[in-house]
Amino acid sequence: MASKKFMNALNLLCEEKGIEKDVFLTMLKESIEKAYKKNYLNPDANVRVEINEKTGKFRLFEIRTVVDDLEDEDTELSLEEAHDINPNYKVGDIVETEADVEQIGRLAAIQTKQLFRQKIRETEKETLYNEFADKKDEIITGIVDRVEPKFAIINIGKTGAFLGLKQQIPGETLKEGDHIKVYVNDVDRNTKGTHIVVSRTEPQFVKRLFELEVPEVYDGIVEIKSVSREPGERSKVAVYTSHEGVDPIGSCVGPKGSRVKNVVDELNGEMIDIIEWSNDPVVFISHALSPSAVEKVSINEVNHSALVIVPDDQLSLAIGKRGQNARLAVRLTGWKIDIKSVSEAKESGILQELEEKENMPVDESFQEEFANEMLDLDSDDSQTIDNVVENNQEEQIIEEIEENEIIEESTYSVEDAQQGTNEENEAESDQYDDYDDYDDFDDFDDDEYSKYDEEIDYDEYDKYYDEN
Repeated sequence: MASKKFMNALNLLCEEKGIEKDVFLTMLKESIEKAYKKNYLNPDANVRVEINEKTGKFRLFEIRTVVDDLEDEDTELSLEEAHDINPNYKVGDIVETEADVEQIGRLAAIQTKQLFRQKIRETEKETLYNEFADKKDEIITGIVDRVEPKFAIINIGKTGAFLGLKQQIPGETLKEGDHIKVYVNDVDRNTKGTHIVVSRTEPQFVKRLFELEVPEVYDGIVEIKSVSREPGERSKVAVYTSHEGVDPIGSCVGPKGSRVKNVVDELNGEMIDIIEWSNDPVVFISHALSPSAVEKVSINEVNHSALVIVPDDQLSLAIGKRGQNARLAVRLTGWKIDIKSVSEAKESGILQELEEKENMPVDESFQEEFANEMLDLDSDDSQTIDNVVENNQEEQIIEEIEENEIIEESTYSVEDAQQGTNEENEAESDQYDDYDDYDDFDDFDDDEYSKYDEEIDYDEYDKYYDEN
């Protein structure tokens, strides 16, 4: 069956499928073994196939065990038959007898061909999955192969990737033959094969594009901390660097804006705001609301929210069209943001409260805490302090009596001295008690001032595109 011509065809198939020759030969042997056993032996039988790569010839051997009492001719060989082959065989030995491949029928050959094709497909699936599994969350370049109303197929080499309608940039028109960059969103393997799902709307797609265009980002000198995006309209990118002398924003913008322009062109004209990241939430939130100016930012750590006060003429700019700027700032920072103008903050008294809180003496709360700690300390160590005071007072009285020689006439006792000391301690304790009446400002209640949270629908954009 096998021939030199067949081996040449096998070599060409190896190059076309990208599968190693040893893997192909192993699959071929397994296919022949399985087809032979299915047609001529039982499934428990053992068969071995040898293939000569130079001549293209193959040999097939049946493997059986020598036994005294023969029960299964496919797996066992009687001792008499074994002695006919070699007199030295004994019970328990393994004997290989070569089968006549010329007697293999057409049905077995067809089954071998079918099994071989099946193994090739399985190997292709495995190879394809291993190749693209490593490219998940990366950018690849493909050619638009097919465009349908609800999806497009992108040719990425050995297979096609699925680009759904929701994963396409709104307003973008794809044409067959276009070269585009896509973000590998998922690589799924099932019984039908390997399916590669790509996207052009993921926020990480913007990050990967900057890695391609900006060497400082690719090398890790400039780090992209977070990205928020509304595909086709606007994105915000927070950048940071720990290297002195490096401008993270300027690096991403590039000479005359060339770097960011390349990213914008790939995103079909999508607007990109590049801001500087900060670990201080007040500074970060102020930057995130750019291009709007910010007057004050009040942070509520408990609710993970922020109240932002902006100039009256900057309110609409801070909120943005359909709340877009505020919505992107929320996603970029991870903080819930409530925006108010200066006049609104004054009318509701919020601005005054914030100013009073900022002008509050720093040491008052510290004094209160310190006084409480000292009172606790006095309570815990009162016995020790009393003993020290008593000993000191006793020694002082004895010295005075000896100097003035009035031992018998003296009416001042150690108990009197101790009583005076206790009165002084009580007076000092009353002084600290005055701090118990101090009340801190109540925590700022965001729910009372959340008008703009109700007006800004953060899901409006997503709902809009889901319906379309």
